[in-house]
Amino acid sequence: MQKPQNRQLNLLYHNLQAAAEPVPGGPAVWLAAADMGFGHLRAIHPLRNLAHGGTIVLGRNDGTTPMEERLWKNMTGIYERFSRARRIPLIGKGLFQLLNAFLEIPSFYPMRNLSRTTFQVRLLESLIARGLCSGFLSTIGQEPLPLVTSFYAAAIAADRAGFDRIYCIVCDADLNRVWVARDPSESGIIYFAPCGKAAQRLRSYGVQYDRIKITGFPLPHELLGGKELPVLKSSLARRLRTLDPKNRFWPLHRRNVEYFLGADNCHQAGNRQLTITYTVGGAGAQKDIGGKIASSLRRRLANGEVRLNLVAGTKPAVRDYFEEVRERLGEACARNIFVVHGETLDEYFDRFNETMRETDILWTKPSELSFYCGLGIPVIISPAIGPQEYFNRRWLTEIQAGIRQENPEFTDQWLYDFLDNGRFAEAAWAGFLKARKLGTYKILEILRDGTMTREDSPLLR
Repeated sequence: MQKPQNRQLNLLYHNLQAAAEPVPGGPAVWLAAADMGFGHLRAIHPLRNLAHGGTIVLGRNDGTTPMEERLWKNMTGIYERFSRARRIPLIGKGLFQLLNAFLEIPSFYPMRNLSRTTFQVRLLESLIARGLCSGFLSTIGQEPLPLVTSFYAAAIAADRAGFDRIYCIVCDADLNRVWVARDPSESGIIYFAPCGKAAQRLRSYGVQYDRIKITGFPLPHELLGGKELPVLKSSLARRLRTLDPKNRFWPLHRRNVEYFLGADNCHQAGNRQLTITYTVGGAGAQKDIGGKIASSLRRRLANGEVRLNLVAGTKPAVRDYFEEVRERLGEACARNIFVVHGETLDEYFDRFNETMRETDILWTKPSELSFYCGLGIPVIISPAIGPQEYFNRRWLTEIQAGIRQENPEFTDQWLYDFLDNGRFAEAAWAGFLKARKLGTYKILEILRDGTMTREDSPLLR
């Protein structure tokens, strides 16, 4: 492909080349997660090319015994039932509250020592003693490589078994005590924290300072383009134009935006069709919100004012529901409604990343996708499910990158009010400046060099 001479075409060429480059390499590692929703699996997907023998999914392809496989299936089933518990007639609310209490995260203030063991820690130890992760430990014992995992049980089991070079990716802005070993001072696990709040919580649980690395959540290389963030900068410049139709944001922030994103990116950015992406979690909960959004935006979809991506993950039932929504609204609307689905997790994650390149507003429950605000994508927050999501929601609103949803049935009204007032542009810019973006590259740096460079600039974190 010959490099074009036109300045704007040359910039586009450069960004496309950056997006096409492979994920940066690094040392081979054991890479593991659990299929407990998308959070743990999404966290390791950007590191997949490091995986020795491919990504390990606990209880599935880790040499697990039939007994252990049943145990993992039961745990996965409990997670999915928890996600959908509130919808069960009569007993749903009580069941949800019971499970919620089991996963409770203590209030952050007053700051105090929370290293004392808990029932959840003792239960996990008991399960490991009964054979949980035994197949996994046999597998990673075949080759002395570092272990990178986004699931606490794998890290703690490997630590108890005497393995070293264990790295655990924290997937939320706050976490339960079960993520940390019974005796934190004796544990060798190194934690990759997505934000300062998570790091503070780890310290309160007794994890030593030198075993906590605030890397940021590992975001997809395809959406960053490299440490200089060429793809992100270009995408965000275009997004900010689209999110500011009444010119409320640009007069206040033009110089700041041009400084961080580059004048060339800002000058080549033009208005485009507004694109909203609504996504459900791995358990498929809250799919009905997507139907309400589409119905409320019917007129704007038919007129081509807005594009709506309905992300179904890997659940055929959710995909079919969203396809029914498209069909019900008619052909004019269906031209601007796109259902994003993958038969496999890798297929889904790849399609989701492609979708995010052109997304202007991300509408999601406050899961691990909360950290995608670092890409400069404002987040509309649907109801939280579970304590960790309550804390993710708090973190999003604290950094002003997320806006709690109003009634989805009136999306056509409140969303465009927020758009015209510049609130989404403000949220996009706040997320870009305040959330860490280089998690993938910082993790690679630690795996390669044993340490990482600490930076203050928003562009280098």
